Amino acid sequence: MGGIGVLALQGDFAEHVKLLEAMGMQATEVRLPGDLRDIQSLIIPGGESTTIAHLMDVFNLTEDIKRLVREGMPTWGTCAGMILLANEITEDRPKPLGLINICVQRNAFGRQVDSFETDVSVPVLGAEAFPAVFIRAPVIEEIGPGVKSLAYLDDHRVIAAQQGNVLVTAFHPELTKDQRFHSYFLSMSSGS
Repeated sequence: MGGIGVLALQGDFAEHVKLLEAMGMQATEVRLPGDLRDIQSLIIPGGESTTIAHLMDVFNLTEDIKRLVREGMPTWGTCAGMILLANEITEDRPKPLGLINICVQRNAFGRQVDSFETDVSVPVLGAEAFPAVFIRAPVIEEIGPGVKSLAYLDDHRVIAAQQGNVLVTAFHPELTKDQRFHSYFLSMSSGS
């Protein structure tokens, strides 16, 4: 098994790859089912969730990804990736993968012009606030059994969560210089 896979069908996958490589990690762009054989964990990036879901079906990745995550492969969804990994979303599309026990609302903060940055407390990353970048971001509406909330906005809406081997963030850590979320995911991948 190789390094960290980054689903590279659409969205800001290149930013994840660049940050991982700056950390000295091997990053593999995943576009076809065969690419999944070369990875030990997977990041599903931000982008357009319906487009990513459609392309996952077109390239026959959906069922393999679901199987690998259910078998324990560490997987992290940022923004659109969080929507795709959810058990349920408040809209009728895309059809989520059902891999973390949460219900997600897409575009919870409005349109592109309503994007924003804010510092958030993420206790698993330490005392220093994390610079969270929200771009047409979703939010977790409901958390089911087995899910741990990792970060909230000031209005108490959940913006990061984890259930076992699945991590989700409503924001884009790859668009900052702060490597702590990627380090946290790497620690999940190494089992430490």
